[in-house]
Amino acid sequence: MRIGLFLDEPSGEDVFGQLRERIARAADDGFTSAWMSNIFGLDALTALAVAGHQVPGIELGTAVVPTYPRHPAALAQQALTANAALDGRLTLGIGLSHKFVIEEIYGYSFERPARHMKEYLEVLLPLARGEQADFTGETVRANLGLSTPGAGMKVLIAALAPRMLQLAGAMADGTVLWMTGPKTVADHIVPAVTAAAAEAGRPAPRVVCALPVCVTDDPDAARARAEEVFAVYGRLPSYRAMLDREGAEGPGGVAIVGDEDSVLAQIQGLAKAGVTDFVASEFAGRDRTRRLLKTLVH
Repeated sequence: MRIGLFLDEPSGEDVFGQLRERIARAADDGFTSAWMSNIFGLDALTALAVAGHQVPGIELGTAVVPTYPRHPAALAQQALTANAALDGRLTLGIGLSHKFVIEEIYGYSFERPARHMKEYLEVLLPLARGEQADFTGETVRANLGLSTPGAGMKVLIAALAPRMLQLAGAMADGTVLWMTGPKTVADHIVPAVTAAAAEAGRPAPRVVCALPVCVTDDPDAARARAEEVFAVYGRLPSYRAMLDREGAEGPGGVAIVGDEDSVLAQIQGLAKAGVTDFVASEFAGRDRTRRLLKTLVH
């Protein structure tokens, strides 16, 4: 199982310098990947291309870029450009976002989101491979090819529900997860996405699992802190469904916390469950947490 880091979005002055330093430290510490979300701050693809261009070796990923606000061909062109700037080290993670965000903020319909994602992939994936996209669907239409460098880029989708997991295995290169606990990963995510890939005759999918991590001697306090920091994810329906499946009251219930031995055992449990990439979101006790995580990559 590869070990990566979730990049906190910088703020204040010289945000790209800050981001570059965080990527460089992750690379120097031996982590195989670094991932950035795309919400209402920096555009993740642009930021990673700018800040990661001068930091060789480490894979950089988006977790995740929302699909609805961008035509798949426009996203493919942008992502391929970023991948070229990063010498082929970009993994494009995409997702539906959430009904409230798409309908109330962007003004698009969130009707039949799995249909939207399937049709989106019908255009995005050929372009990501450097092929022609020729598709007419109910929600997406495209007939074009791109001369953009960077072809061969891998695409993951944020998948939690059964239909999305089927798409992640059968069409995309796997899934990227957030706020999804170990029991749910082992019993729901990995079997579904793996079976979908096998049925489609595709290679074994990547399962990128991102969770909050804190090495501490006071796990109760750390879980309480996680509940505060990540409170919004306990209210969003898709994550709420995964927390309920896990039997967790809130985000603190799936955070990986405890002393070094406990955190190590929890991370190793994810590997046994079939996770291919664990991505740590360091939310407290950062120095001690980083020291432990570095032992997993050396």
